[in-house]
Amino acid sequence: MKIEVDTKKAPAAIGPYSQAIKLGNLVFCAGNIGVDPKTNILSDKGIKEQTKLALENIKNILSSAGSGMENVLKTTVYLKSMDDFASMNEVYATFFSKPYPARATIAVAKLPKDALVEIECIAFTKDKKGECCGEGDCGCCD
Repeated sequence: MKIEVDTKKAPAAIGPYSQAIKLGNLVFCAGNIGVDPKTNILSDKGIKEQTKLALENIKNILSSAGSGMENVLKTTVYLKSMDDFASMNEVYATFFSKPYPARATIAVAKLPKDALVEIECIAFTKDKKGECCGEGDCGCCD
């Protein structure tokens, strides 16, 4: 059964999609941009700050789903400019450790809210399929 993951610790979806969907022990996170969840405003402080906020949002969504950054299997990074690759990668590396997730990085013409970076991921949980993750705000504990 598909379970919607929805937490106030990350920006709300700005369209007809979920922050993440949990199916069994897999978590599929939607793309996240560098929006501060407290203000719902995109950071104007550059690629490093936007990357940090995007990954912090993913971290909070995964936590809500009973997972964490250490359980990320695959990420996809969308960059407005490949000139930002090294700066994005510098921040990205602080959120993960070996074995690193598989990753694709793609340059795109434009991102939502004219963001510089958007990141999505697939992770796993260690909880048993269909059981409550214990976080309380993910939807699977109802």
